Amino acid sequence: MHDVVIRGGLLVTPDGVLQADLTIEDGRIQAIAPELGASREVIDATGLHVFPGVVDAHVHFNEPGRTDWEGSGTGSRALAAGGGTAFVDMPLNSTPCTVNAQEFARKQTALAASSITDFALWGGLVPGNRDDLAALADAGAVGFKAFMADSGLPEFPRADDLTLFEGMTEAARLGLPVAVHAESQEITAALSARLLSGDGCGVRDVLASRPVIAEVEAIARATLLASETGARLHIVHVSSGRGVAVAAEARARGVDVTIETCPHYLCFTTEDVERIGVAAKCAPPIRDASERDALWRAVLDGTIDLIGSDHSPAPPERKRGGFARAWGGIAGVQATLAVLLECGHHARGLPLTRVASLLASRPAARFGLSRKGTVAVGMDADLALVALHETHVFDQFLHRHPMSPYLGMSCRGAVTLTIRRGETIFADGTITARTRGKLVTCTR
Repeated sequence: MHDVVIRGGLLVTPDGVLQADLTIEDGRIQAIAPELGASREVIDATGLHVFPGVVDAHVHFNEPGRTDWEGSGTGSRALAAGGGTAFVDMPLNSTPCTVNAQEFARKQTALAASSITDFALWGGLVPGNRDDLAALADAGAVGFKAFMADSGLPEFPRADDLTLFEGMTEAARLGLPVAVHAESQEITAALSARLLSGDGCGVRDVLASRPVIAEVEAIARATLLASETGARLHIVHVSSGRGVAVAAEARARGVDVTIETCPHYLCFTTEDVERIGVAAKCAPPIRDASERDALWRAVLDGTIDLIGSDHSPAPPERKRGGFARAWGGIAGVQATLAVLLECGHHARGLPLTRVASLLASRPAARFGLSRKGTVAVGMDADLALVALHETHVFDQFLHRHPMSPYLGMSCRGAVTLTIRRGETIFADGTITARTRGKLVTCTR
């Protein structure tokens, strides 16, 4: 007798959408077939689509040290409510940052005690820690994150070109990717000093201080360094079609580069930022409609590899004092799947298999999470059951602070059940997890 059978669902697999039963044994998918036998637990999925659980490769849950900003307990619950079963936590804004094996172990312990989803960890690449990268890799880091512009945190300084070059050289030796926040420090710092020094600066001034060319230049520089070193490169939160084009050109030349964008760049425009205010402030900033539309073309044609939430909230007091002074960062981990279904599948015809690839199978594959991200026999039973045509409104969130640009947004595609390694952790609006998630290490 099986542990669990999910009966009659529409399974979103790499080969297409098929109606079948799915059985779970010891936390893994054991069988997929039209009709499967008895089980100790039966989940009726009639009329529901069964997606692989979202693997969010870009979150800032800020633990340890800044759990007043988020924390993996609240963050993972919001992820689960949005159909997520695993996340990859960035090396900042935790305190201390994850730039050596000791801090990796400290973060692992903190997350294992509170996260209800599985998790993996990025290591940081900062000036002076090249010799720590091998130990981070041995501890299980999926790769190394660097900022090409100021991160906003003095404890995580930006990587200058030599740091990037030497870090990429070491990462290539270790067989792990380097992820970069690609904005030009020289351009953004000079424009910020010019445009944001007075009291009267507003939304348009902030957006103008981080122009598209700052992203384009940094992506070009990062791909050049990756080409020279042989490193695997990952460009996080690409906000512009021109940025995508530069990375895609490098890929065509043989550079091993993947491109990530975020739901907020696909959902909102600069006009929305002016309307919403500080809840929609981020870096790189949300762009105009032409750049948003270019991003959608790149999603639809397969140029963009994956989508991460870049969930990065802050306490309410950090969001006060006007748009220019407010801390940048968007809370979106609970909304990613629903936004992609509404704005991608329903509005633009994005195939469901592509939704699954962007949010689950591609991030899992890129970052070595070999048992995650796919509805297939032998994989972890990480699943999200979705009522594809059910409309719901984001009127409350499970992350620590309710401020989000998605508040009040209506989406078609409601998550009814989330399963992590065979255990139901979210059902019908309620967190049901009995156990905690665990660290998933990179398969190199």
